[in-house]
Amino acid sequence: APWHLMMSLTPSRGCLLDLPWEDILVPHILCHLPLQQLLSLQRVSKSFQSLIQLYLANMRCFDSSQIGPAIPRAAFVYLLKDNEVLQQLALQNCCDWLTDRELLPVIGQNHHLHQIQLKGCAQLSRHALVAISLSCPNLRQLSLAHCEWVDSLSLRSLADHCKALEAVDLTACRQLKDEAICYLVQKCSRLKSLSLAVNANVGDVAVEEIARCCPELEHLDLTGCLRVKNDSIRVLAEYCPKLRSLKVKHCHNVAESILSILRNRGVELDVEPPLQGALILLQDVVGFAPFINLQI
Repeated sequence: APWHLMMSLTPSRGCLLDLPWEDILVPHILCHLPLQQLLSLQRVSKSFQSLIQLYLANMRCFDSSQIGPAIPRAAFVYLLKDNEVLQQLALQNCCDWLTDRELLPVIGQNHHLHQIQLKGCAQLSRHALVAISLSCPNLRQLSLAHCEWVDSLSLRSLADHCKALEAVDLTACRQLKDEAICYLVQKCSRLKSLSLAVNANVGDVAVEEIARCCPELEHLDLTGCLRVKNDSIRVLAEYCPKLRSLKVKHCHNVAESILSILRNRGVELDVEPPLQGALILLQDVVGFAPFINLQI
């Protein structure tokens, strides 16, 4: 329907393009259309091409997934070359080709970014994170999941310059150790959500420092952090009254005796209580009993 509306209001009818572009068309009409359709509109006429270029230069949010399963490198560079007002940038669909060469110019000219999603962008380097820290002082949310290029020095730069961070995803950033995490939370005490999942180098030292430095913490993911033990979870329970969810699956050194403290407070956990787990296992065994007997 939006496409037919735009096509029916061509310049020859003197309607759509006669409206104020920056005051009406860009903020109140074009923002409701999918990005793919907007790009197609450029082929209608030179006037539409100019209008869409104005829209692209004034976008506040860019999500590569809106264009499709994969966005060409040249298209990415073209779409953002004139934009200096981005607030949200999500590039998870660019992971096959995105390097510092493409990303750094975008980061360097957009100082209002408060949300950046780089999950799985494995071809970037630590220079990307340093650039983010220097260019984006108002950053609130950052996802670096499965970005193994993140190291302690680049994370220190982030902590030094982006103290307003509220959510950070460091899932599978395997270079990071307790010391780097401690530095981050000491500088970024407003954190509400933090993921350190799938990192065997993270242990009690980091978790205890998180608890002491981040009283606003609501969500913590420690999935697969094998070095985390009971003592740090006890400290977490004591110092983080706002905690709403905790993931400790595959943390084999964390016992139910400690988790029950959080469970009784209504904190959502990703592991079942032992009794409930045993009942589920028994139900599974009983459910498969006819199959087992048949095989015998």
